[in-house]
Amino acid sequence: MFKYNCLNPISTYGLKEFDDNYEKVEEVNDAEGILVRSAVMHEMEFSDNLLCVARAGAGVNNIPLDKCAEKGIVVFNTPGANANGVKELVFAGMLYAARDIVGGIEWCLDNQDDVNIAKTAEKQKKNYAGTEIKGKKLGVIGLGAIGALVANAAIHMGMEVYGYDPYISINAAWSLNRQVKHITDVNDIYRECDYITIHVPLLDSTKKMISAEAISLMKPTAVVLNFARDLLVDEEAMVDALSKGKVGKYVSDFPNTTTVGAKGCIVTPHLGASTEESEDNCAKMAVLEMRDYLENGNIKNSVNYPAVDMGVCHQAGRIAIFHKNIANMITQFTANFGDLGINITDMMNKSRGDVAYTMMDVEEEVTDAIINKLSSIEGVFRVRKVK
Repeated sequence: MFKYNCLNPISTYGLKEFDDNYEKVEEVNDAEGILVRSAVMHEMEFSDNLLCVARAGAGVNNIPLDKCAEKGIVVFNTPGANANGVKELVFAGMLYAARDIVGGIEWCLDNQDDVNIAKTAEKQKKNYAGTEIKGKKLGVIGLGAIGALVANAAIHMGMEVYGYDPYISINAAWSLNRQVKHITDVNDIYRECDYITIHVPLLDSTKKMISAEAISLMKPTAVVLNFARDLLVDEEAMVDALSKGKVGKYVSDFPNTTTVGAKGCIVTPHLGASTEESEDNCAKMAVLEMRDYLENGNIKNSVNYPAVDMGVCHQAGRIAIFHKNIANMITQFTANFGDLGINITDMMNKSRGDVAYTMMDVEEEVTDAIINKLSSIEGVFRVRKVK
């Protein structure tokens, strides 16, 4: 019986993927798996029971990844599960910026008592007319699950699309419409595009990547859309540029005291992935990732350990070892099994940065003696009996 805890409310659509071998517990220290959305975990002390954390969403800045890696706790996220919800809101943001829909709605509410409102509206509507997005240039920075959907949809909306992503995956590249123009210098997007949307993770290297310098390259009519993370944009510089008419609009899904109410800012209350479908998809993916890991030791969509998949174990035992990514580790593991006369029938080892993950199927039951011998090897974080 596996035990799990939900730090945030998790969609029942996803929780239904747990079978009778799983029990939901209220005490987090009793759990082998944690499901989380936005709860901040940096100050938490993790029990030795905890084996994995599954984030029902893409961003993981609320989880201490290095701390988890050093304790052999696998952290998953759910890339792509909420991509369509975010994509649709990006286009809503573009349309809000292109045509003053919000201003028009507010005018109607302000004049609701006017018995001649229909006639008056015909005179006023030119103030909210705006432009169309068809034929405009859209720059997409980051061509992952969301960025690729935005780029492809924009092509079908008649936009001229420029894509920038120096780390684009093969799968993402294959999914892109051939009409998306690949850009190798992000500054070309800043200079040329009418609309610029950013879809990259928040890292030290991407923090405030849309800087004052980047903003200075943009057209005075440019619209910047941020449905990824607020810290990707130097918002103080953005608000200053908007106040001076050096850029057109800033559309953000992250309300804060810098942007809300500022001239040229259109801010929504973090609605990007907050659709019923997105929450369901994220919850289901998170649960399935957790189950495959707890039951089989397989890792998919982890943000702190490499992907490893050995399917279902058909041998007597399976063991998983979390360790430093240094020389001679595999030799020591196999030597220990050899000393005990245990045959290894299958093995997989993968690394990610400073950490590595090794999984082995063996012809005999995994005993405490084996676990203790492997755990005593310098550089090993954790040894787990999967089967």
